[in-house]
Amino acid sequence: MRVQHRHIIYIQGYDPRGLAQYYRMFRTELRKFSRLYGLTATLGRPQAAPDGEIASWSIETKADDWQTRTSYDFLRFEDFIQRDLAQPIWRTVLQAVWIYWRLVFSGTIARFWRANWRFATFITYPHFLLLLEAIAAAGLAYAFEKGLDAIGIPNAFSIAAALAAFVAVLGTVLKYTENQTYLLYVLSDTIWTWEFSHRARPEWDQRIDRFAQHLVKTARESDAEEIVIVGHSSGSFLGTEMLARALQLDPDLGRHGPRIVLLTIGGNFPIVGFHKVSQPFREHLRMLAVEPSIDWIDCQSRKDVMNFFPFDPIAGHDIDVGSNRRNPRIVVVRFRDIINPDHYNVFRWKFFRVHFQFVMANERPHAYDFFMIVCGPIPLAARMAIPDAALDVATGDPATREWAWKRIETAKTDASGGTELGEIEPSARRSG
Repeated sequence: MRVQHRHIIYIQGYDPRGLAQYYRMFRTELRKFSRLYGLTATLGRPQAAPDGEIASWSIETKADDWQTRTSYDFLRFEDFIQRDLAQPIWRTVLQAVWIYWRLVFSGTIARFWRANWRFATFITYPHFLLLLEAIAAAGLAYAFEKGLDAIGIPNAFSIAAALAAFVAVLGTVLKYTENQTYLLYVLSDTIWTWEFSHRARPEWDQRIDRFAQHLVKTARESDAEEIVIVGHSSGSFLGTEMLARALQLDPDLGRHGPRIVLLTIGGNFPIVGFHKVSQPFREHLRMLAVEPSIDWIDCQSRKDVMNFFPFDPIAGHDIDVGSNRRNPRIVVVRFRDIINPDHYNVFRWKFFRVHFQFVMANERPHAYDFFMIVCGPIPLAARMAIPDAALDVATGDPATREWAWKRIETAKTDASGGTELGEIEPSARRSG
Protein backbone atom coordinates (compact mmCIF):
# COMPACT_ATOMS: atom_id res chain seq x y z
CA MET A 1 0.00 0.00 0.00
CA ARG A 2 1.20 3.48 -0.89
CA VAL A 3 -0.15 6.18 1.37
CA GLN A 4 -1.95 8.89 -0.57
CA HIS A 5 -3.64 10.44 2.45
CA ARG A 6 -2.32 10.33 6.01
CA HIS A 7 -3.83 11.89 9.12
CA ILE A 8 -1.37 12.96 11.83
CA ILE A 9 -2.58 13.67 15.36
CA TYR A 10 0.30 15.35 17.20
CA ILE A 11 0.04 15.62 20.98
CA GLN A 12 1.89 18.48 22.58
CA GLY A 13 4.16 17.58 25.50
CA TYR A 14 5.00 19.85 28.43
CA ASP A 15 6.19 22.70 26.23
CA PRO A 16 4.99 26.29 26.85
CA ARG A 17 5.64 27.26 23.25
CA GLY A 18 2.25 27.48 21.66
CA LEU A 19 0.74 27.00 18.24
CA ALA A 20 2.42 29.98 16.56
CA GLN A 21 5.94 28.92 17.55
CA TYR A 22 5.36 25.25 16.78
CA TYR A 23 3.89 26.06 13.36
CA ARG A 24 6.88 28.33 12.52
CA MET A 25 9.28 25.54 13.49
CA PHE A 26 7.28 23.03 11.45
CA ARG A 27 7.33 25.32 8.40
CA THR A 28 11.09 25.91 8.67
CA GLU A 29 11.89 22.23 9.10
CA LEU A 30 9.56 21.24 6.25
CA ARG A 31 11.58 23.47 3.93
CA LYS A 32 14.82 21.78 5.05
CA PHE A 33 13.21 18.38 4.46
CA SER A 34 12.14 19.40 0.95
CA ARG A 35 15.67 20.56 0.06
CA LEU A 36 17.27 17.40 1.46
CA TYR A 37 15.22 15.06 -0.73
CA GLY A 38 14.50 17.35 -3.68
CA LEU A 39 10.74 17.32 -3.07
CA THR A 40 7.97 19.86 -3.35
CA ALA A 41 5.98 20.37 -0.14
CA THR A 42 3.13 22.87 0.15
CA LEU A 43 1.98 23.81 3.64
CA GLY A 44 -1.48 25.16 4.43
CA ARG A 45 -2.32 27.75 7.08
CA PRO A 46 -3.39 26.51 10.53
CA GLN A 47 -7.09 26.57 11.29
CA ALA A 48 -8.09 26.51 14.96
CA ALA A 49 -11.19 24.74 16.23
CA PRO A 50 -13.83 26.98 17.87
CA ASP A 51 -12.75 25.92 21.36
CA GLY A 52 -9.06 26.53 20.49
CA GLU A 53 -7.96 23.11 21.73
CA ILE A 54 -7.03 21.73 18.29
CA ALA A 55 -5.37 23.44 15.33
CA SER A 56 -5.16 21.78 11.93
CA TRP A 57 -3.30 22.29 8.67
CA SER A 58 -2.54 20.30 5.54
CA ILE A 59 0.60 19.39 3.60
CA GLU A 60 0.82 18.38 -0.07
CA THR A 61 4.07 16.56 -0.86
CA LYS A 62 5.16 15.61 -4.38
CA ALA A 63 8.09 13.59 -5.72
CA ASP A 64 8.78 12.19 -9.18
CA ASP A 65 6.75 9.03 -8.65
CA TRP A 66 4.51 9.66 -5.63
CA GLN A 67 2.26 12.26 -4.05
CA THR A 68 0.89 12.33 -0.49
CA ARG A 69 -1.62 14.58 1.23
CA THR A 70 -1.31 14.96 5.00
CA SER A 71 -3.94 16.27 7.40
CA TYR A 72 -2.19 17.46 10.56
CA ASP A 73 -3.90 18.02 13.92
CA PHE A 74 -1.98 19.78 16.69
CA LEU A 75 -3.52 18.99 20.10
CA ARG A 76 -2.85 21.86 22.46
CA PHE A 77 -2.04 22.12 26.16
CA GLU A 78 -0.01 25.33 26.20
CA ASP A 79 -2.68 27.28 28.09
CA PHE A 80 -2.31 24.90 31.04
CA ILE A 81 1.49 24.92 30.80
CA GLN A 82 1.81 28.69 30.58
CA ARG A 83 -0.44 28.99 33.62
CA ASP A 84 1.89 26.65 35.54
CA LEU A 85 4.96 28.67 34.58
CA ALA A 86 3.29 31.92 35.66
CA GLN A 87 3.10 30.71 39.27
CA PRO A 88 5.15 32.69 41.83
CA ILE A 89 8.75 31.49 41.95
CA TRP A 90 8.64 30.72 45.67
CA ARG A 91 5.60 28.47 45.22
CA THR A 92 7.21 26.55 42.36
CA VAL A 93 10.45 26.05 44.30
CA LEU A 94 8.85 24.93 47.56
CA GLN A 95 6.38 22.59 45.86
CA ALA A 96 9.03 21.03 43.60
CA VAL A 97 11.46 20.43 46.49
CA TRP A 98 8.69 18.87 48.57
CA ILE A 99 7.73 16.55 45.68
CA TYR A 100 11.34 15.61 44.93
CA TRP A 101 11.95 14.45 48.47
CA ARG A 102 8.70 12.48 48.44
CA LEU A 103 10.03 10.78 45.32
CA VAL A 104 13.27 10.03 47.17
CA PHE A 105 11.62 8.56 50.27
CA SER A 106 9.09 6.56 48.25
CA GLY A 107 11.91 4.90 46.30
CA THR A 108 10.73 6.30 42.97
CA ILE A 109 13.94 8.23 42.34
CA ALA A 110 15.90 5.02 42.97
CA ARG A 111 13.77 3.29 40.32
CA PHE A 112 14.56 6.15 37.93
CA TRP A 113 18.28 5.67 38.57
CA ARG A 114 18.06 1.94 37.90
CA ALA A 115 16.02 2.47 34.72
CA ASN A 116 18.08 5.32 33.27
CA TRP A 117 20.77 7.21 35.17
CA ARG A 118 20.88 10.00 32.56
CA PHE A 119 17.22 10.88 33.05
CA ALA A 120 17.53 10.64 36.83
CA THR A 121 20.48 13.04 36.64
CA PHE A 122 18.45 15.38 34.45
CA ILE A 123 15.58 15.72 36.93
CA THR A 124 18.00 15.93 39.89
CA TYR A 125 20.18 18.62 38.32
CA PRO A 126 17.81 21.57 39.00
CA HIS A 127 17.69 20.67 42.69
CA PHE A 128 21.49 20.55 42.86
CA LEU A 129 21.74 23.88 41.04
CA LEU A 130 19.04 25.35 43.29
CA LEU A 131 21.07 24.28 46.34
CA LEU A 132 24.20 25.98 45.00
CA GLU A 133 22.31 29.18 44.25
CA ALA A 134 20.66 29.10 47.69
CA ILE A 135 24.07 28.70 49.37
CA ALA A 136 25.45 31.67 47.41
CA ALA A 137 22.38 33.80 48.26
CA ALA A 138 22.67 32.77 51.91
CA GLY A 139 26.33 33.82 51.91
CA LEU A 140 25.45 37.27 50.60
CA ALA A 141 22.59 37.57 53.07
CA TYR A 142 24.90 36.59 55.94
CA ALA A 143 27.48 39.19 54.88
CA PHE A 144 24.69 41.79 54.64
CA GLU A 145 23.45 40.91 58.15
CA LYS A 146 26.97 41.21 59.59
CA GLY A 147 27.34 44.61 57.93
CA LEU A 148 24.14 45.81 59.58
CA ASP A 149 25.36 44.49 62.93
CA ALA A 150 28.61 46.41 62.49
CA ILE A 151 26.79 49.74 62.16
CA GLY A 152 24.67 49.05 65.22
CA ILE A 153 21.37 47.92 63.69
CA PRO A 154 19.39 45.82 66.25
CA ASN A 155 19.56 42.06 65.73
CA ALA A 156 15.84 41.65 65.04
CA PHE A 157 15.98 44.16 62.20
CA SER A 158 19.26 42.89 60.76
CA ILE A 159 18.08 39.26 60.73
CA ALA A 160 14.77 40.21 59.10
CA ALA A 161 16.62 42.30 56.51
CA ALA A 162 19.03 39.43 55.82
CA LEU A 163 16.14 37.01 55.28
CA ALA A 164 14.51 39.48 52.90
CA ALA A 165 17.81 39.87 51.06
CA PHE A 166 18.18 36.08 50.78
CA VAL A 167 14.71 35.70 49.22
CA ALA A 168 15.25 38.67 46.89
CA VAL A 169 18.68 37.55 45.70
CA LEU A 170 17.64 33.93 45.15
CA GLY A 171 14.44 34.95 43.35
CA THR A 172 16.32 37.39 41.13
CA VAL A 173 18.96 34.82 40.21
CA LEU A 174 16.32 32.19 39.41
CA LYS A 175 14.31 34.60 37.27
CA TYR A 176 17.14 36.12 35.25
CA THR A 177 19.13 32.92 34.66
CA GLU A 178 16.11 30.86 33.57
CA ASN A 179 16.91 31.19 29.86
CA GLN A 180 20.29 29.61 30.51
CA THR A 181 19.39 27.01 33.17
CA TYR A 182 15.73 26.05 32.50
CA LEU A 183 15.60 25.39 36.23
CA LEU A 184 12.08 26.69 36.88
CA TYR A 185 10.77 24.94 33.76
CA VAL A 186 12.14 21.56 34.86
CA LEU A 187 10.79 22.10 38.39
CA SER A 188 7.35 22.94 36.98
CA ASP A 189 7.51 19.82 34.81
CA THR A 190 8.26 17.72 37.91
CA ILE A 191 5.29 19.22 39.75
CA TRP A 192 2.99 18.60 36.80
CA THR A 193 3.97 14.96 36.24
CA TRP A 194 3.52 14.25 39.96
CA GLU A 195 0.09 15.85 39.99
CA PHE A 196 -0.95 14.20 36.72
CA SER A 197 0.15 10.79 38.02
CA HIS A 198 -1.90 11.32 41.18
CA ARG A 199 -4.95 12.50 39.17
CA ALA A 200 -4.70 15.93 40.77
CA ARG A 201 -5.05 17.75 37.43
CA PRO A 202 -8.66 17.06 36.36
CA GLU A 203 -8.53 19.71 33.62
CA TRP A 204 -5.83 17.67 31.85
CA ASP A 205 -7.85 14.47 32.13
CA GLN A 206 -10.96 16.20 30.81
CA ARG A 207 -9.09 17.53 27.78
CA ILE A 208 -7.53 14.13 27.07
CA ASP A 209 -11.04 12.66 27.14
CA ARG A 210 -12.15 15.22 24.56
CA PHE A 211 -9.11 14.41 22.42
CA ALA A 212 -10.01 10.70 22.66
CA GLN A 213 -13.47 11.56 21.33
CA HIS A 214 -11.81 13.50 18.48
CA LEU A 215 -9.73 10.42 17.60
CA VAL A 216 -12.81 8.20 17.56
CA LYS A 217 -14.62 10.65 15.28
CA THR A 218 -11.61 10.95 12.97
CA ALA A 219 -11.20 7.18 12.67
CA ARG A 220 -14.86 6.82 11.69
CA GLU A 221 -14.95 9.66 9.17
CA SER A 222 -11.46 9.94 7.63
CA ASP A 223 -10.60 8.60 4.19
CA ALA A 224 -6.91 8.40 5.14
CA GLU A 225 -5.03 5.12 4.72
CA GLU A 226 -3.42 5.55 8.13
CA ILE A 227 -3.84 7.70 11.23
CA VAL A 228 -0.58 8.29 13.09
CA ILE A 229 -0.79 9.51 16.69
CA VAL A 230 2.51 11.22 17.50
CA GLY A 231 3.51 11.74 21.12
CA HIS A 232 6.87 13.44 21.69
CA SER A 233 8.47 13.65 25.15
CA SER A 234 5.64 13.93 27.71
CA GLY A 235 3.30 13.60 24.76
CA SER A 236 4.32 9.91 24.76
CA PHE A 237 2.28 9.07 27.84
CA LEU A 238 -0.41 11.63 26.98
CA GLY A 239 -0.81 9.98 23.57
CA THR A 240 -0.91 6.56 25.20
CA GLU A 241 -3.66 7.76 27.54
CA MET A 242 -5.64 9.30 24.69
CA LEU A 243 -5.45 6.18 22.53
CA ALA A 244 -6.35 3.84 25.39
CA ARG A 245 -9.37 5.98 26.31
CA ALA A 246 -10.43 6.10 22.66
CA LEU A 247 -10.30 2.28 22.56
CA GLN A 248 -12.51 2.19 25.63
CA LEU A 249 -14.99 4.45 23.83
CA ASP A 250 -14.81 2.35 20.65
CA PRO A 251 -13.15 -1.10 20.91
CA ASP A 252 -13.29 -1.32 17.08
CA LEU A 253 -11.34 1.90 16.66
CA GLY A 254 -8.58 0.29 14.59
CA ARG A 255 -10.98 -1.70 12.43
CA HIS A 256 -13.02 1.08 10.79
CA GLY A 257 -10.69 1.61 7.84
CA PRO A 258 -7.55 3.70 8.51
CA ARG A 259 -4.74 1.81 10.19
CA ILE A 260 -4.11 3.35 13.64
CA VAL A 261 -0.45 3.75 14.57
CA LEU A 262 0.87 5.18 17.83
CA LEU A 263 4.35 6.72 17.41
CA THR A 264 6.02 7.63 20.70
CA ILE A 265 9.35 9.43 20.32
CA GLY A 266 11.75 10.56 23.04
CA GLY A 267 9.33 9.10 25.57
CA ASN A 268 9.51 9.16 29.36
CA PHE A 269 6.77 6.75 30.44
CA PRO A 270 8.27 5.95 33.89
CA ILE A 271 7.75 9.49 35.23
CA VAL A 272 4.08 8.52 35.35
CA GLY A 273 4.17 4.74 35.33
CA PHE A 274 6.62 4.25 38.21
CA HIS A 275 4.26 5.84 40.76
CA LYS A 276 2.37 3.28 42.84
CA VAL A 277 -0.88 5.20 42.28
CA SER A 278 -0.56 4.91 38.48
CA GLN A 279 -2.20 1.50 38.15
CA PRO A 280 -4.80 2.80 35.63
CA PHE A 281 -1.97 4.05 33.39
CA ARG A 282 -0.19 0.69 33.59
CA GLU A 283 -3.46 -1.03 32.68
CA HIS A 284 -3.64 1.19 29.60
CA LEU A 285 -0.12 0.10 28.65
CA ARG A 286 -1.20 -3.51 29.09
CA MET A 287 -4.21 -2.90 26.83
CA LEU A 288 -2.08 -1.45 24.02
CA ALA A 289 0.53 -4.19 24.36
CA VAL A 290 -1.95 -6.85 23.22
CA GLU A 291 -4.31 -4.87 20.94
CA PRO A 292 -4.09 -6.47 17.45
CA SER A 293 -5.76 -3.60 15.58
CA ILE A 294 -3.16 -1.03 16.69
CA ASP A 295 0.52 -0.66 15.78
CA TRP A 296 2.75 1.04 18.34
CA ILE A 297 6.25 2.22 17.43
CA ASP A 298 8.48 3.57 20.24
CA CYS A 299 11.63 5.44 19.12
CA GLN A 300 14.44 6.04 21.59
CA SER A 301 17.94 7.51 21.45
CA ARG A 302 20.92 7.06 23.74
CA LYS A 303 22.05 10.65 23.18
CA ASP A 304 18.77 12.14 24.44
CA VAL A 305 19.02 12.54 28.23
CA MET A 306 15.33 13.44 28.41
CA ASN A 307 14.08 10.07 27.21
CA PHE A 308 14.47 6.69 28.86
CA PHE A 309 16.98 4.58 26.94
CA PRO A 310 17.15 1.65 26.89
CA PHE A 311 13.63 1.06 28.19
CA ASP A 312 10.83 -1.33 27.33
CA PRO A 313 7.53 0.45 28.13
CA ILE A 314 5.84 -2.89 28.90
CA ALA A 315 8.42 -5.08 30.65
CA GLY A 316 9.93 -2.00 32.31
CA HIS A 317 6.65 -1.51 34.20
CA ASP A 318 6.61 -5.19 35.26
CA ILE A 319 3.73 -5.88 32.87
CA ASP A 320 3.67 -9.48 31.66
CA VAL A 321 1.25 -10.35 28.86
CA GLY A 322 3.12 -13.45 27.73
CA SER A 323 2.75 -14.60 24.14
CA ASN A 324 -0.17 -12.19 23.57
CA ARG A 325 2.21 -9.26 23.33
CA ARG A 326 2.43 -7.52 19.96
CA ASN A 327 3.36 -3.93 20.89
CA PRO A 328 5.44 -1.83 20.89
CA ARG A 329 8.13 -2.20 18.26
CA ILE A 330 11.13 -0.47 19.87
CA VAL A 331 13.40 1.39 17.44
CA VAL A 332 16.75 2.90 18.33
CA VAL A 333 17.51 6.20 16.58
CA ARG A 334 21.17 7.15 16.21
CA PHE A 335 21.36 10.91 15.85
CA ARG A 336 24.93 10.54 14.61
CA ASP A 337 23.45 9.01 11.45
CA ILE A 338 21.03 11.86 10.72
CA ILE A 339 23.17 14.90 11.69
CA ASN A 340 26.10 16.11 9.57
CA PRO A 341 29.47 15.05 11.06
CA ASP A 342 30.80 18.63 11.23
CA HIS A 343 27.75 19.65 13.28
CA TYR A 344 27.34 16.58 15.46
CA ASN A 345 30.03 17.28 18.08
CA VAL A 346 28.40 20.63 18.93
CA PHE A 347 24.85 19.33 18.56
CA ARG A 348 25.27 16.44 21.02
CA TRP A 349 25.84 18.78 24.00
CA LYS A 350 22.74 20.90 23.41
CA PHE A 351 20.38 18.70 25.39
CA PHE A 352 17.09 20.41 24.56
CA ARG A 353 18.06 20.64 20.89
CA VAL A 354 18.90 16.93 20.89
CA HIS A 355 15.54 16.12 22.47
CA PHE A 356 13.67 18.02 19.75
CA GLN A 357 15.62 16.40 16.90
CA PHE A 358 12.98 13.67 16.96
CA VAL A 359 10.50 16.17 15.43
CA MET A 360 12.90 18.21 13.28
CA ALA A 361 14.28 17.74 9.79
CA ASN A 362 17.24 15.44 9.18
CA GLU A 363 20.52 16.78 7.88
CA ARG A 364 21.25 13.42 6.21
CA PRO A 365 18.85 10.99 4.54
CA HIS A 366 17.85 8.20 6.90
CA ALA A 367 14.99 5.75 7.46
CA TYR A 368 14.07 7.67 10.61
CA ASP A 369 12.96 11.03 9.30
CA PHE A 370 10.06 12.74 11.09
CA PHE A 371 8.95 14.65 8.01
CA MET A 372 9.11 11.58 5.78
CA ILE A 373 6.98 9.80 8.40
CA VAL A 374 4.52 12.71 8.20
CA CYS A 375 4.64 13.40 4.46
CA GLY A 376 6.00 10.30 2.73
CA PRO A 377 4.19 7.48 0.87
CA ILE A 378 5.32 4.53 3.00
CA PRO A 379 3.10 3.25 5.85
CA LEU A 380 4.83 3.79 9.18
CA ALA A 381 4.87 0.13 10.22
CA ALA A 382 6.55 -0.79 6.91
CA ARG A 383 9.05 2.06 7.25
CA MET A 384 10.20 0.76 10.63
CA ALA A 385 10.13 -2.90 9.62
CA ILE A 386 12.16 -2.46 6.39
CA PRO A 387 14.19 0.72 6.91
CA ASP A 388 16.69 0.12 4.10
CA ALA A 389 13.89 -0.22 1.55
CA ALA A 390 12.24 2.93 2.90
CA LEU A 391 15.49 4.83 2.42
CA ASP A 392 15.87 3.46 -1.12
CA VAL A 393 12.41 4.81 -2.01
CA ALA A 394 13.54 8.27 -0.88
CA THR A 395 17.02 8.34 -2.40
CA GLY A 396 17.42 5.58 -5.00
CA ASP A 397 17.33 5.67 -8.79
CA PRO A 398 14.11 4.49 -10.55
CA ALA A 399 15.15 0.83 -10.67
CA THR A 400 16.19 0.85 -7.02
CA ARG A 401 12.93 2.51 -6.01
CA GLU A 402 10.87 -0.03 -7.94
CA TRP A 403 12.65 -2.93 -6.24
CA ALA A 404 12.28 -1.26 -2.82
CA TRP A 405 8.54 -0.86 -3.38
CA LYS A 406 8.20 -4.55 -4.23
CA ARG A 407 9.93 -5.44 -0.95
CA ILE A 408 7.70 -3.09 1.03
CA GLU A 409 4.47 -4.23 -0.58
CA THR A 410 5.18 -7.93 -0.02
CA ALA A 411 6.73 -7.72 3.44
CA LYS A 412 5.03 -8.66 6.70
CA THR A 413 5.17 -5.55 8.89
CA ASP A 414 3.23 -6.77 11.92
CA ALA A 415 4.79 -5.76 15.25
CA SER A 416 3.70 -9.01 16.91
CA GLY A 417 5.56 -9.79 20.08
CA GLY A 418 7.29 -6.46 20.37
CA THR A 419 11.03 -6.04 19.91
CA GLU A 420 13.75 -6.49 22.49
CA LEU A 421 16.24 -3.66 22.74
CA GLY A 422 19.09 -6.12 22.83
CA GLU A 423 18.05 -7.45 19.43
CA ILE A 424 18.22 -3.97 17.92
CA GLU A 425 21.43 -2.80 19.48
CA PRO A 426 23.34 -5.36 21.59
CA SER A 427 25.50 -2.69 23.23
CA ALA A 428 22.53 -0.72 24.54
CA ARG A 429 22.07 -2.65 27.77
CA ARG A 430 25.79 -2.63 28.57
CA SER A 431 26.47 1.06 28.08
CA GLY A 432 23.03 2.50 28.88
